[in-house]
Amino acid sequence: MDFEFTPEEKEFQKEVRQFFHSESKLLEGVCQEIPGGGGGQGYGPYTWELLRKLGERRWLAPTWPEEYGGLDGSYMQRFIIFEESSYRGGPFGGVGSGMAGPVIMHHGSEEQKKEFLLRIARGEIEFALGYTEPQAGSDLAALEIRAEDKGDYYLMNGQKVFNTRVHYSQYHWLGAKTDPDAVKKHRGISLFIVDLKSPGITIRPLWGMGGLRTNEVFYDNVKIPKKNRVGEENRGWYYIAEALDFERTFVTGSTRRIFEQIVDYVKETKCNGQPLAKDPIIRQKLGGLAIELDIAYLLAARIPWMLDRGIIPSHQAAMLKMYATELEQRLVNQGMQILGLYGQLVGESKWLALNGEISRLYLDNVSRTFVAGTSEIMRNIIAQRGSGLPR
Repeated sequence: MDFEFTPEEKEFQKEVRQFFHSESKLLEGVCQEIPGGGGGQGYGPYTWELLRKLGERRWLAPTWPEEYGGLDGSYMQRFIIFEESSYRGGPFGGVGSGMAGPVIMHHGSEEQKKEFLLRIARGEIEFALGYTEPQAGSDLAALEIRAEDKGDYYLMNGQKVFNTRVHYSQYHWLGAKTDPDAVKKHRGISLFIVDLKSPGITIRPLWGMGGLRTNEVFYDNVKIPKKNRVGEENRGWYYIAEALDFERTFVTGSTRRIFEQIVDYVKETKCNGQPLAKDPIIRQKLGGLAIELDIAYLLAARIPWMLDRGIIPSHQAAMLKMYATELEQRLVNQGMQILGLYGQLVGESKWLALNGEISRLYLDNVSRTFVAGTSEIMRNIIAQRGSGLPR
């Protein structure tokens, strides 16, 4: 089996790497802004500038048709871009380009396509997911936010929670009940694009253990124009399910970067006069993680390979999501053990190891195995769709 990129893909990868290398100063600012980069506050001026530069190259949505700001390129090209951006600490796989945009392209009106797709591809706007509610997480069909039909608009009331991007996005990609009396809960849900400047919306921060910000959002008699409903009424569940498979396509660049930082640390740090890299237990731990990283990378690369051949990666996307997020947790757990008490330090301590990133990730990564679907749900998907087991 050949695991190599084609010559054309290798040349494209070289071009992408050269671009990110030339923007290294800008990326330093980006790493202090975006979630996972230290600040946890979200996209700021550095990130928006980088997004616009990526948009100019048509790299934010490379698989989209040229008329919508893409390259009309392959999913493997998209993978190459996102993998390199992830490794460098930059943004990748936004909700707008990765989830909302494809659904708008397939199911949205012509007016929605003209209004949103080019702006997404140019890096001018971003969307935040509006799925989860206090009582509706893995069981998304249990959502209760209501959108009542008032003729030429819907009147929306209710609450969303854990909406991570909403404090720096322009639009909410939101599922709401339009038929609360539907015999089956999932058949009464519609999908909406909500302008977050609409009157009646309140956003309140929720802080993760590692300093990552997410949000709860309250809707109080918010008017949503009919034109902002995506696709057919009460078909939102199916559009959301389609978009979730896009969300579960991961890249491994950031995980590989953290691994390499730990490897450099054990090479440079001595204990009793010997580098930590000489410790056989540490070598065994890192050797195992290196193998797992290769596995995660191959699982990640398989998704665009399948998409480029018209194969829907249903259970394969679940496999990747589960494995990649659990690997991240294993990696930072091992990192904390290797760093010992130094790994617990934060702030400005002169003994701070790896800028405190391992301790921050150790806390923030608790959520990785249930955001976008728990590992238990992923295993169910793998069992049912992949192995044909009963529900």
